[in-house]
Amino acid sequence: MNTVNKYGQPLSHFVKEKRKALGLTQQELADKAGVGLRFVRELERDKPTLQKDKVNQVLVLFGYELGPVPINRNKLIHEKG
Repeated sequence: MNTVNKYGQPLSHFVKEKRKALGLTQQELADKAGVGLRFVRELERDKPTLQKDKVNQVLVLFGYELGPVPINRNKLIHEKG
């Protein structure tokens, strides 16, 4: 997924930091969010293909949801060229 929030932090790091700040294991987060342990592991490893509804199930526990994030178009153009 490789999504970066407005602070330049990948979603995977954001979720892991929030989980640890709450003192939750991956299994506890999975249980509270209603997703599988495998999904939480893949989310924290920045798997590029994740279901956005499940990502939101996790993020809502932290008071967040997925949304559009501006990108640096110059960087994008140079990476593809």
